[in-house]
Amino acid sequence: MNTDDDNIFGEDESTQLITTSGKQKEAEEYEKIIDSVGFGYFQWKLLFICGWALASDSTEVQVVSFVIPAACDLGMTSSEKGWLNGIIFVGMMIGGYVFGGAADIKGRRYVLLWSMTINGLFGLASSFAPTFGWFLLLRMLSGIGVGAAMPVLFSYFVEFMRKETRGRMITLFASFWMVGNIITSAIAWLLIPKVHIGGQLGSIYYGSWRIFVAVGSFPSLSSAVLFFFLPESPKFMMQNNQVERAKKAFIKIFKQNNGKHSSVPACILGIETPDGNEYNKKREISISDPDMCTFCQCLCESLKTLQKVLHSTYDLFCKPYTSISIILLFIWITLSFGYYGLWMWFPEIFKRIKEGRGGCGGATHHNMGANFTTFDNRTCVEKVEAETEIYFQSFLIALSNLPGNIICYLLIDRIGRRNLLAGTMVLSAVCVFFFWFVDTKIKMLIMSCFFSALSVCGWNALDPLALENYPTHLRSSAFGLQASVGRVAAILGNVVFGELVDLHCSIPLLLVAGMLALGGLSSLKLPKTEDTALT
Repeated sequence: MNTDDDNIFGEDESTQLITTSGKQKEAEEYEKIIDSVGFGYFQWKLLFICGWALASDSTEVQVVSFVIPAACDLGMTSSEKGWLNGIIFVGMMIGGYVFGGAADIKGRRYVLLWSMTINGLFGLASSFAPTFGWFLLLRMLSGIGVGAAMPVLFSYFVEFMRKETRGRMITLFASFWMVGNIITSAIAWLLIPKVHIGGQLGSIYYGSWRIFVAVGSFPSLSSAVLFFFLPESPKFMMQNNQVERAKKAFIKIFKQNNGKHSSVPACILGIETPDGNEYNKKREISISDPDMCTFCQCLCESLKTLQKVLHSTYDLFCKPYTSISIILLFIWITLSFGYYGLWMWFPEIFKRIKEGRGGCGGATHHNMGANFTTFDNRTCVEKVEAETEIYFQSFLIALSNLPGNIICYLLIDRIGRRNLLAGTMVLSAVCVFFFWFVDTKIKMLIMSCFFSALSVCGWNALDPLALENYPTHLRSSAFGLQASVGRVAAILGNVVFGELVDLHCSIPLLLVAGMLALGGLSSLKLPKTEDTALT
């Protein structure tokens, strides 16, 4: 006879999923509560704290792309630069899947505190890396924190928003990725070319690019502190039988929005355990024993969490989510391959244009940087000092995200998420195709700005689609899995570019253009989510 534990991957649909009517009723009741707490101070505070955390993730992703043209003391080849650009995505892939699933079990805020701390500490440690190998390893570990935070941040943020404002607020929240890009670009522009600041520290010269990496870790560490001042997601708490904690959180939010002396609405005081908790109870796996040693309990708890994460992954490909999950995964792959495959290489491409090597094509210097193995080499110093213009150009590209965010904010609820995503991805593909004909730095800058604006609009449309198509108990797991698969695509994009950049750019550019176009068209198969309540 099968028990719940033995049959965890073989339950029938009636026990796997809450009935449609039950989920809809629960979603409508939650919407009433969210409406009753009001929209005000708390939501704006949430926007800036979560936004600052997202900006810090953006900073950590961007740091390496600005370091690559400057860290000639590491003596990197083009291939090694490709791996360095891609290694953070290896960490993000691991962190996104493991911690994204854990957030559906342990809680959003709990995972965010840990992920931002991991991100900041290893990012800071990487500034002291003595060799390329150590720098590569520490950036990967920092990437685990970045990948862990991103899917959880979006799930956490969206669960405090009512459906009328959800699309626009997610767009505003996602725009903080642009804020991180702008801040990082500005600091790189102002700091990295000043190669004579710093001093000798043991076997390394702790100069401008290392100071830049250290400064880049501050947003993550400060974000970890800020999350102590926010509550756990009430939606998560209600789904996990923590009704009293959810009530306290809602009351606190209501008081912040409406004043300390306002009367709390009855719908908040009368919150009851949702029917969906029966589903969660059936998923519990009792493998720990109170008499076990502490180590055994920790091991069993870890195995229990891992099994739940795997079960959530299994659920994502069961009806009614099968086709949705497959399409979203394909879109994440194509957009990540195209966007990160180009974005992370922009500073290096600008450097090559300045050196008269025709952008990304026709180069014969596969070992560029190999002649500059120590910071004291005068040629290395002069090259870095001369690259102020490259960082200014990267700053302008980051600034070009602003019109993309504005367009997305104005259109996301008018034309819908999927139409906006399809349109911007296809236009991005057209833009990438014309990169092939770029032969001057001015043309390159203009096309890069167009590509950046279109791409950020596509990302902002994809985020709500990836969140609104799943219920609470699968939301972070789904976003984490999709983001992790996207990281694999980002790694491939950077490695492919690194391997082919010294031959001719037409092959990777045509590949990127084709993938972006296919991804955009496939998004038209997704359901509309503009007017749906979160289940």
